[in-house]
Amino acid sequence: MGTHVAERPRGWAGTAAPGARRTAGRGRFAGWMTAAVLAGSAMVNLAGATDARFPGVQRPVAPIISPAYSTEAERDRRGEAGRVLNRLRVHPGMRVADIGAGDGYYTVRLARRLGPGATIYAEDVSGPYLARLAGRLAREEIGGVTLVHGTAADPRLPAKSIDLAILAHVYHEIEQPYEFVYRLHAALRPAGRVAIIDIDRPTPEHGIPPALLRCELAAVGYRRIDFVSLAPADGYLAVFAAPKTLARPEDIRPCRG
Repeated sequence: MGTHVAERPRGWAGTAAPGARRTAGRGRFAGWMTAAVLAGSAMVNLAGATDARFPGVQRPVAPIISPAYSTEAERDRRGEAGRVLNRLRVHPGMRVADIGAGDGYYTVRLARRLGPGATIYAEDVSGPYLARLAGRLAREEIGGVTLVHGTAADPRLPAKSIDLAILAHVYHEIEQPYEFVYRLHAALRPAGRVAIIDIDRPTPEHGIPPALLRCELAAVGYRRIDFVSLAPADGYLAVFAAPKTLARPEDIRPCRG
């Protein structure tokens, strides 16, 4: 699952996702789909460069190797999404971004939880992953989702567009994490939160120790407000409050891991 974050570009305009169409009276989601449905889905794909003011990461970055973490059936059997969304108190009316959406495990479950009128941004750095997700949303008749093509340093979400950002099994793959979470801040509404699901193991092994994660987010100004093991599902959930004041890019001191 690859993904990355930043502010909404000037002159942003969405394009209908491939194969998007409106449907009614079909599928188990038809009862709550809104007029926007899939025709309202959009994909943003703009190039982004890193900012030299931000420090590089002082630990290995894991490569992106798959659009999915395990199988959805196995993750559901262990109760991952249910526990995460309950712990985060996700409810209709919230605006949520699935950062590093990949195959859409959380995107789809967010749509089910948020119901009609949902506002969901599914962001990824991989264009092919986003194209596959667009096809899935069309097949499963899921609306209210905007697809966003981010970069390694910028999620490219609209300003003040979300209450919650979820990064599931992807943070350790972000090439420019300090700039990434710095730019993510612009997309958060007042009292916005960042929820990171990951595994307590070294980053080359596709995880990140909780202490290192906390250090990296704190370097930008985020404060950890919740932490829980997801057992029997894999990993942990760490939740961070958006800072009232961000650290200046040139003042960020990278953590060693």
